[in-house]
Amino acid sequence: MIRFVVFDLGAQKPSRLLIAIHHLVIDGISWRVLLEDLHAACTQLSRGEAIQLRLKTTSFKQWGERLTEYAHSASLREELGYWLAESRREVLPLPLDYQVGENIVASAYTVSVALSVAETQALLKEVPQVYRTQIDDVLLTAVVQALTQWSDRSAVLIDLEGHGREDIFEDIDLSLTVGWFTSIFPVLLQLEKGTHPLEALRSIKEQLAEIPNQGFGYGVLRYLCADKEITSQLSSLPKAEFIFNYMGQVDRYLPDRSMFKLTRSILGLNRSPRGTRSHVLECGAFVIDGQLWLNWTCSENLHQRTVVEGLAESCLQVLRDILARCQSPQSVEYKPSDFPDVELNEELLEKALEEISF
Repeated sequence: MIRFVVFDLGAQKPSRLLIAIHHLVIDGISWRVLLEDLHAACTQLSRGEAIQLRLKTTSFKQWGERLTEYAHSASLREELGYWLAESRREVLPLPLDYQVGENIVASAYTVSVALSVAETQALLKEVPQVYRTQIDDVLLTAVVQALTQWSDRSAVLIDLEGHGREDIFEDIDLSLTVGWFTSIFPVLLQLEKGTHPLEALRSIKEQLAEIPNQGFGYGVLRYLCADKEITSQLSSLPKAEFIFNYMGQVDRYLPDRSMFKLTRSILGLNRSPRGTRSHVLECGAFVIDGQLWLNWTCSENLHQRTVVEGLAESCLQVLRDILARCQSPQSVEYKPSDFPDVELNEELLEKALEEISF
């Protein structure tokens, strides 16, 4: 499940440490926990001190047991209306250029695009303040607008990845627990073709706000619920052919002033070339060295490279359009989802803002 290899490159070059861990036992947050402890242990040893690491939090085993209990709760079943909405049954498959072979790892290629450092900083700091959004809202707006324009459809079904460490149980603490907690859940996002980028952002933000418990309950209902009717209904729905994952600022996996730094070395495949890919299209976003990168991955057996390049560039253009329009104070707006503790609709919010404006 885990291997450590040290490469001694000689006296004039820093050594390399390769850590390979099966995805079954680690996720992105777990890497941060592990690397922080590794840094602490090495620092203590360099000072001639005994290794003293932080105490563990709730075990993965305990978490699994609580999930099984949660799968039978009445509160979780209340989410079924969202996950079984009739609109999900009408999803059409993504367009294909051709299908000349299997959708396997060996046939995959990746198109990478990036914003500049200045654009990335504005995206991370200015846009969320102006539009009261999360970075995920903005990225998904760009992704959905690119996909709907390309496919000539008004809705797209997307598998979203979340960290899966939601605060569902008061007596559970997963802050220092290592394991694979990632949740994957399908979200149907609707956007009419030609929608203005800012209107698109408002719409996507509202739709994402409707997802119960950040999508955490879907996997529990789908795989842990003992009610066969529920699991059968969920499994019969159309499967998402596109998956999106925002991994955050990956170079912050290491503590500040760490004796380690991430290498840009190519590590090779982490899956068998003969393995079947889970989705037709993938988009992974992350920030490294202050730049936002978007990696669009597809199979050469399904899509021409120029098509995927067009999707990637279209996505960047939407992000730049949003950035260009967020500079003026007139851009500041409020939506009902900005006030989760109050029951508001658009009309009530507009009246309330008119009463307090001056």
